[in-house]
Amino acid sequence: MAPVTDPCWIIHLPTRLTSADEAAALAMALRRSLGHVLAMDFGETTLSEEDRQSTRTRIWCDAPLDGPGPRPYPAGRCGRPAGHDGGCAPTPE
Repeated sequence: MAPVTDPCWIIHLPTRLTSADEAAALAMALRRSLGHVLAMDFGETTLSEEDRQSTRTRIWCDAPLDGPGPRPYPAGRCGRPAGHDGGCAPTPE
């Protein structure tokens, strides 16, 4: 039987930005400045248009990496942009 865990909460943060590129840049800036806060999972960050919130676009790849590292994934997760070329890496190139 799987252990019961408490549900996690999602923070939806509306912006006044009008382009996906500007919103992604803001998310990247937030990750750089708040990445040390362990309660936040920036790898799961997605974007959506205000009136199409059920259609979300991933910002980062977030695939599990092999090798030693912190839990729950031994080497963490890929920090490169979603849909990147080449292999995964813990931080953007």
